[in-house]
Amino acid sequence: MTSLREGLAAAPGKAGLSLHGRERSLAFEDLAARTGLGAARAGLAGRSVLIHTRSQIGAAQAMVELDGLAQRIVVCPPDLADEHLPSVVEHSGAEAIVVDGEHEPLKALGLPIHRLAAPAEPAAPLPSPTRPTEWLLFTSGTTGAPKMVIHKLDGLTGAIKPRPAGAPPVVWGTFYDIRRYGGLQILLRALTGPSAIVLSDPDEPTPAFLARLGEIGVTHQTGTPSHWRWALMNPELKLIDPAYVRLSGEIADQAVLDGLAAFFPKAAVGHAYASTEAGVGFEVNDGLEGFPAAYVGAPGAEVEMQVVDGVLLIRSKRTASGYAGIDLALVRPDGFVDTGDMVELRGDRYYFMGRRGGIINVGGLKVNPEEVEAVINRQPGVRMALVKARKNPITGSVVAAEVVRSGELAEIPDPDLKAQILEGCREALPAYKVPVNLKFVPSLPVTAGGKLDRNRA
Repeated sequence: MTSLREGLAAAPGKAGLSLHGRERSLAFEDLAARTGLGAARAGLAGRSVLIHTRSQIGAAQAMVELDGLAQRIVVCPPDLADEHLPSVVEHSGAEAIVVDGEHEPLKALGLPIHRLAAPAEPAAPLPSPTRPTEWLLFTSGTTGAPKMVIHKLDGLTGAIKPRPAGAPPVVWGTFYDIRRYGGLQILLRALTGPSAIVLSDPDEPTPAFLARLGEIGVTHQTGTPSHWRWALMNPELKLIDPAYVRLSGEIADQAVLDGLAAFFPKAAVGHAYASTEAGVGFEVNDGLEGFPAAYVGAPGAEVEMQVVDGVLLIRSKRTASGYAGIDLALVRPDGFVDTGDMVELRGDRYYFMGRRGGIINVGGLKVNPEEVEAVINRQPGVRMALVKARKNPITGSVVAAEVVRSGELAEIPDPDLKAQILEGCREALPAYKVPVNLKFVPSLPVTAGGKLDRNRA
């Protein structure tokens, strides 16, 4: 594909399809043929452009308008702190900003600011040949000044397979924000499908979003395991009846996979592994947590995988080409990306154990929080858990857990449920991994990307 707009213009079956936001929709036919930048569009050709929008639908419009036109686009996530804007401009070489609303701190950057309007006037043809735009995406899970990685459209769309001829229409829905890698993958699937897509809004309550998904008729719904655990607590989840349920962004443990399979008995439930740096790695559609060991070391695979010292390494054409503006190696000399995700082989399957940097040290013994969470999450009466370290004068740290109850077995008093959970942990885990402290909470901190916020744990 040369650019999103050219691909969309040439796509059969786009008539009647739209991007559906909370307050407005954009027709694919308008995205393919019209512009909301007007005369400013010509001045952005060959430039490095910062996309800083309030809405997801504005971000999607800007991506389509600028891909193939700008030399690079910088897709700012909604949680980007204003204090980091000067660093982002410096490292990205941004020369202009595209917005869909007022944001006073942007004016201090001294760059031209162009405001998107509804795509109304016909768009002039792109320069020929179309420029291969660089996409700068922000990595997740970092503190301090954010890092950006450089992708090209062909790498971002490398995992997207054409839909079979005669396949029924698809309506994608996503809890993700499309300005992050996971959400962008769903947007690109919709635009290249083409398929309608329903976008979430951070200010929209989950019940209202679920109702909107039901009204539009979502067929393929995506989110992180944390998104789905919260959704399973909402009665409005019964308003949607997807044919496909997809999880990614966090470890999909068996409890959440089984919960979704039970709630949507007619749906296929799958989980995917991807990262902003390494790109899309693989999908698992057998209903089980982890992934088959045969994926690792498979000769001639489109995505090559290795496990070294318990850490997953990935090499493929979907990998980012590097970091923007900083001297930091993204890939090893052999071309593999060290994902930092720890896995363990049990029989013929690998299981995710957690992040290498998130280990709790209990008197010299290592504990992966995600491993303990998986055990807690499968206990009756539990919807989700967050495991963290608590300082201890003897061992340095001990394991503590915060737990959100589900509606199941709600009549059980907290002390009794706590005892049941801890007993389940003792049966499945060594003593040093069993939480010393466990308390029930009404909710858990979640990042703007829909993942458990371990930095605030």
